[in-house]
Amino acid sequence: MPAIDLARLRKQANRLADFFFLPEEFMKHLREMLDFYVNYTLRTKENVAPGSNLKTYRTPPAVLTQIENELRAVAEANPESALDLADTLWDEGALETCLLAAYMLGRIPPQEERLLPRLTLWTGQVRDPDVRAALLSTSLTRMRKESPAQFLSLVREYLHPARIRSWSNGIQALLPMIADAKYENLPPIFDMVEPIIEEAPSTLQNDLTDLIVALYRASTSETIFLLKHILKNTQNDMTAVTLRRISSDFPPPLEKELRDLLRPKPMTPKPVEMDNLMDKIFATEPIESTEPKPKKPRKPYTRKTKSDDTTPQKKTAPLKQINMGNSEVSEQKD
Repeated sequence: MPAIDLARLRKQANRLADFFFLPEEFMKHLREMLDFYVNYTLRTKENVAPGSNLKTYRTPPAVLTQIENELRAVAEANPESALDLADTLWDEGALETCLLAAYMLGRIPPQEERLLPRLTLWTGQVRDPDVRAALLSTSLTRMRKESPAQFLSLVREYLHPARIRSWSNGIQALLPMIADAKYENLPPIFDMVEPIIEEAPSTLQNDLTDLIVALYRASTSETIFLLKHILKNTQNDMTAVTLRRISSDFPPPLEKELRDLLRPKPMTPKPVEMDNLMDKIFATEPIESTEPKPKKPRKPYTRKTKSDDTTPQKKTAPLKQINMGNSEVSEQKD
């Protein structure tokens, strides 16, 4: 990469701005300019930014800053053309062009109907953390300053209880407004983020740290009061666990204020009533009676007589005398 000649860079950026109304020509000259300032010593084999799916020219930030300065006035004066150019820059799919597209959205007035649909669509597509941060901060610059009510309404949509996946976007969008020393209407923001701090999952620890630190710097007493109120009244056991994990990143005075509330509490088993316990154990088992079962009454015995005997008797054949000399033998016929 050649050493940056600021005079030459301004001249190149000024010439690039001449093609503002011709998106295709603008892209042609932008590629040439980015190639001219490529830092080949940092270029990887795939030319993809770390932690991103976007290709990159490895262009120094000073180059993009100069281009943005040259485009600012013409973009604010021509919002429709700025939006068309932003679409072309985004479709190029490089890290540098996406950052420029995010900057162009920030020059468009908040009344533009196509602004929020673009912002919603692009934040859902991007994985690069730098581009995402630019979309949630730089792209909302004019809306934060010129229409704060509209901006807070957008953030409330991000922080809706049913949209946990978009909570990170809402937190990142709030950070520039909280950090703005000229913005003093913090109570609505505290009300908005209270349920988020209480219910934030572990995946939002980094965003939660950024939010709490920003709130503490903007209003120390209100932040301490809010966090203590949450810790004392929450029904979610994970709230204290999450805040304890990230408390090392808090400013030391804030960490000291919350130390007692964040200390792990010993678990005390609840007393078990024996009557209830026995009821649960034997609820499904049948209870056998200990009383003796009544015996059936015994039938009285009556002696049978011959007349009462109705059992059929076996018939016997009559006896016949057989003369066998001097003796008689009786033979029974079967």
